[in-house]
Amino acid sequence: MTEIVQPDRRQPVLGDQPLEQPGQPFRGQRVVVGRGESVAAVAIVRPRLRRLAVADAALAFERARTPSVAGMTSQSETQRTWIITGASAGFGRAIAEYAVGRGDNVVLAVRRPGSVADLADAHRDQVLVAEFDVRDTWRAGDVVRSAVERFGRVDVLVNNAGRGVVGAAEEVGEEELRASLELHLLGPAALVRAVLPYFREQGSGTIVQMSSQGGRISFPGVGAYSAGKFALEGWSEALAGEVAPFGVRVMIVEPSRFRTSFNAPDVLGIADASAAYTGLLGAVRNDMASADGIQEGDPVRAAQIIVDLVAGDELPLRLPLGREAVERIARSYRQNLQELERWAPTARAADFPGAAASVRPI
Repeated sequence: MTEIVQPDRRQPVLGDQPLEQPGQPFRGQRVVVGRGESVAAVAIVRPRLRRLAVADAALAFERARTPSVAGMTSQSETQRTWIITGASAGFGRAIAEYAVGRGDNVVLAVRRPGSVADLADAHRDQVLVAEFDVRDTWRAGDVVRSAVERFGRVDVLVNNAGRGVVGAAEEVGEEELRASLELHLLGPAALVRAVLPYFREQGSGTIVQMSSQGGRISFPGVGAYSAGKFALEGWSEALAGEVAPFGVRVMIVEPSRFRTSFNAPDVLGIADASAAYTGLLGAVRNDMASADGIQEGDPVRAAQIIVDLVAGDELPLRLPLGREAVERIARSYRQNLQELERWAPTARAADFPGAAASVRPI
C-alpha cells in the first residue's frame, strides 16, 4: 500500500530552538492509515532560524551568479532523492514522473494525497507521499525528516507550489496579498531552512525554486503574484551565495505560459473587479482566464530540462523557460538599462561631492 506521511494538526508554540542536527531520529507516533500495512509518521516540528557563516562572501557570491559546479564529482551517475511540493499536477507532477522514470526517489509533498495515489502505487519503492500544505511552515521539518528516514538522504528540493492572483493593487486585499507571500516566499523558505543542515553535512544538494517570468517582470493586474515571486527570487539569489561554499546549488526557474492548471478557473484567483479599473484590466483578466489549455509551453519538456540540468554538473542561477519568457525578460532588461543610463547623472548627483566610492565585501 501507499505510505503517506501525515502531519500533526496542532500548531506548535513558537520559541527559541536549537539547530536541527542531520540524522536526528524522526520523533512522532506511527499510525495506520488507508488499507493494509500503509504507515504514516506524525511529528511536531517547531520552526527554527538557521544562520550560515560564509568565510569568503565575495567568492561565494560570484560562484552563485555563474553556472554552478557541485563539488569534484559528477552528478550524472547517482540516484537522487527529491522533495517536490505541488506535485499533484503541472510542473511538479511532470518533474516527479520524469525523476522516477530515471530511477530516482521522490517525496510528493501535496495537500491531497489521493491526487498522487496512482503514481505512488505504481512506484512504491521510489515514492513517498507527504500530506503537506506549504503555508504550514512549522511542518517543513517533518517532510524533510520523513524523506531522510525513508530514503536515507535528500538531494534535491523543488519548491513548486504556487497560485496566480489577478487584480489591481487596489482590488487585491491584504489577506490575498499575505496569502501570496506565504505561498511563494515563506513556505519555500521554511523548507530550505529545514533541508540545509542535511545538504551542508553531505556537502551537496540542489534547490530548485519554481518562480515565473513574473518574478523578473510585472505588469498591471499581477502585482500580488509578482510580489511573491520577486521576493522569492531576491531571497534565493542571496541564498545561492550563502550556500555555494557548502557545495549546495540554487536554480531559479522562470517559466512563461505552460499548459498546466495555472489558468484553470478553479485554480486562478481573480479579485473582485472594480469599475475604476475595468477599462485597464478587463483585457488582462480575459486573457488570463482564457489561456487555459492553449498555452504554448509543454510542462513535460520543461520537466525534462530541469531534471537533466540537476543531474548535470553545470546549473544556471536563473533559467527562463519558454520563448516568451526569454523574449520578454530580454526586452525588459534592455528597457531597464536604457532608463538607468538616462537617469544615471541625476542619480550620481545625490552623493556627497568628492566622497570616495563605497567599498563592499561583495
